[in-house]
Amino acid sequence: MYLAANGRPDAPPRTPGARRRVPAAVLALGAVSLVTDVSSEMVTAVLPLYLVLGLGLSPLQFGFLDGLFNGATALVRLLGGRLADRGGRHKRVAGTGYLLSALSRLGLLLAGGATAGIAAALAADRLGKGIRTAPRDALISLSGPPEALGRSFGVHRAMDTMGALLGPLAAFAVLWATADAYDAVFAVSFCVGLLGVLLLVAYVPGAPAAGTGRAAPARPAARVRTTALRDPAFRRILYAAALLGATTIGDAFLYLLLLRGLDLPPALFTLLPLGAAAVYLLLAVPAGRIADRSGRRPAFLLGHGALLCAYAVLLAPVSWPTVVAVLALLGVFYAGTDGVLMALAAPVLPAHGRAGGLAVLQTGQALARLLGAAGFGAAWTLWGQRPALWAAALALAAALAAAWRVLPAPDASAEPS
Repeated sequence: MYLAANGRPDAPPRTPGARRRVPAAVLALGAVSLVTDVSSEMVTAVLPLYLVLGLGLSPLQFGFLDGLFNGATALVRLLGGRLADRGGRHKRVAGTGYLLSALSRLGLLLAGGATAGIAAALAADRLGKGIRTAPRDALISLSGPPEALGRSFGVHRAMDTMGALLGPLAAFAVLWATADAYDAVFAVSFCVGLLGVLLLVAYVPGAPAAGTGRAAPARPAARVRTTALRDPAFRRILYAAALLGATTIGDAFLYLLLLRGLDLPPALFTLLPLGAAAVYLLLAVPAGRIADRSGRRPAFLLGHGALLCAYAVLLAPVSWPTVVAVLALLGVFYAGTDGVLMALAAPVLPAHGRAGGLAVLQTGQALARLLGAAGFGAAWTLWGQRPALWAAALALAAALAAAWRVLPAPDASAEPS
């Protein structure tokens, strides 16, 4: 490890002659994520209707299945990261995850009304998502110069979000054309997901060495097992991300507060995430570029500051301007935190252990957010929505102050050798 030339962990020194365009591997991974998210969101948009209205599952049964597999996804990321780092098999492990998710759509098609078959298909989808996330982000971080990581992750997240926006529209179009035939949605989703796998195989190179287009050499098993948690800078990033994640109450609660405040029909609930996603899509790339130039540490904290502002807005009487403001602030929050956190952490991790390190970070943040959502739900039940929101806002404000001190200071970081 050696000190960065300009002493800043969140804005690495610029590589002489570094290309300013986004690396082709990042664009290819963005295209894979876009196509895969179209496939995934097609199913996500219709699955509650299919299971609850079509097959007669109770909301409790659906909630149990969905919550169980979503929680398991966070833990599976550790496995994906560990496997990818062994021999630099990032592309192979990520491809396995994408293929599992695509096959899960076929599983839904073949399961019919069998609950066991549906559960197996959902498990395959979550398993695939968990396995591919860390290797994919490691590939992004290893595909271009360190000083442009914010921009690279911003471009990828923007393309990913575009797929998330197109997926529900595609599902609506298929249902409209086939007179509500859910099987047709699953079949089209499978074909689209398989296209994503083919794009990965054809256009995404294997794991390159950091900042170059050359393949990273395999490392001895003993060195690969070196844990990222031994690095003080990485531990600080992990602690800050977990602390802030534990004070994040979850998007669904924000949407419910908006819905109740305006007494809107429940059907509009499904449209609210599209507003936040649209803002995220517009701001992901600019936020990444700003983080590269001005520092990823302040950008990450300012993103959480936008979430704190959303809580504050919700404490006032809810109106239509409130809805617009909350959705915009939520989009700013994701633009300033999602890819920026990966860009902040990647430079302090060695290339041969990057997928595993990012998996630890993603898992820690995801589990903390599950804890935060559960805590807010309990507070809402015991105290009511307004006291619970006040408590969440105060907790986030305190977490921001603590994270400012916990995150590696600009003059205390090191880059991996």
